[in-house]
Amino acid sequence: MYEGMTGRTTPPPCWGSRRARVIPAVAVPLALLAAACSAPGSGDTDSASGDSAVSTSLGKGKVTLQMYAETGFPLAKALADEFTRQHPNVTFKVREDQFTVLVENAPRVLAGDNAPDIIRLPTMVDLVKDGLLKNLDPYVKAYGWDKFPASQLAQLRVDKNGQRGSGPLYGTGLGYSVTGVFFNKDLAKKIGMTRPPTTVAEFEGLLAKAKKDGVQPIVQFNKNTAGINFPYQALQNQFADPARVNDWVFQKPGATFDTPASVKAAQTIEKWAKAGYFTKDANAMDYTTMVGDFTKGRGLFMFNGDWESANLDTKMPGNVGFFLFPAETATGRLVAMSSPNTFGIGARAKHPNEAAFFLNWLHTDPKARKILVDVGGSSPGGPAGLAVPEAKEGSVLASTLRASQQLAAENGAVDFTANATGSIFASAITPELQKLVVGQQTPEGYVKAVQKEYEKELSQ
Repeated sequence: MYEGMTGRTTPPPCWGSRRARVIPAVAVPLALLAAACSAPGSGDTDSASGDSAVSTSLGKGKVTLQMYAETGFPLAKALADEFTRQHPNVTFKVREDQFTVLVENAPRVLAGDNAPDIIRLPTMVDLVKDGLLKNLDPYVKAYGWDKFPASQLAQLRVDKNGQRGSGPLYGTGLGYSVTGVFFNKDLAKKIGMTRPPTTVAEFEGLLAKAKKDGVQPIVQFNKNTAGINFPYQALQNQFADPARVNDWVFQKPGATFDTPASVKAAQTIEKWAKAGYFTKDANAMDYTTMVGDFTKGRGLFMFNGDWESANLDTKMPGNVGFFLFPAETATGRLVAMSSPNTFGIGARAKHPNEAAFFLNWLHTDPKARKILVDVGGSSPGGPAGLAVPEAKEGSVLASTLRASQQLAAENGAVDFTANATGSIFASAITPELQKLVVGQQTPEGYVKAVQKEYEKELSQ
């Protein structure tokens, strides 16, 4: 899932002179980026590359790996426990914080004497610039990560100019997620929905039908962090060239948010809000409440990511489906936000070889890959030749895995606009979307406000 789900704060003053670009949290199967597919190991190396004397042997000595992870997501701990079960000489000391706290603490923690060996990456570019993350290219060669699809790791590369998409590798994913639309099957049947929509217009027809039949069309959080950015970008991805969206997120020269497609997406969100398609109190609803309301049958659709698959299969067995948001035309290309749940190795890690062994293990070990699917709800990624563990037929997890494979086949994954800079989500996207859905901002004003903040951050 993307970082914005739990919110963000700006870096502490001692790190505030740099703009922080955020790598998405959760995360798609084989996060395939249309605009960034450089080959592993391509591009620059830098002073943070570390020594080349890496080892792929775990050894027999007792080791405690320090892990800094995000509160509320059991995947990292589940993988750590299984790793220790298989390798008893290695134990983990896991520290967890809310994402906003992790964002603020990461530079200080990584710079400290007891830096984590493995850290959930809230930001990447500035941590690389400050020499706080280990360049993983030596491990790419040692472990054969060049056998991974190149685009799977593209988001996790940073070049000497501070642009993502090429250059040395600084992270890997704990699962590769896909976003789309969950739907309540009982409510879908009630309004006569017999299959997922194949066009944006058909989706809007279902929203109108649900409203007419007394069914809440969409349950979506928008408090503190703008959950309505999920449907907004789902629309933007279809109205715009997805490569242009990625260019903006990756801060390519000349890229802009202020486009007719962005305005059209904002106009659609405004129209949906006026029609009552979003929960009336969306600006007062947080993520947990949204998921809870959806599981209680209080809405037909919920825009979200596959990280909720296992939870929904437990809470709504057999009564929830999932589809990728449709294109404008029935033959149009499917596009969706996706990203890895990114972890890296601290430059000052005491046990970098053991940490890299763990990152390789979670991509290649059968039990680890099963945990990534069952607990994380996402494709495990890794070498293209390794099979994805099967999910129970009829489960929503099986649906999200199929959707991720479909997205990969169409090369339709894009990054989250919320991750364009470290503060864009908190400083512009969230407050401006909150105003848009209650009529206090215009679609044109929303788009210009986001671009203005983006330019401001890039100039600092």
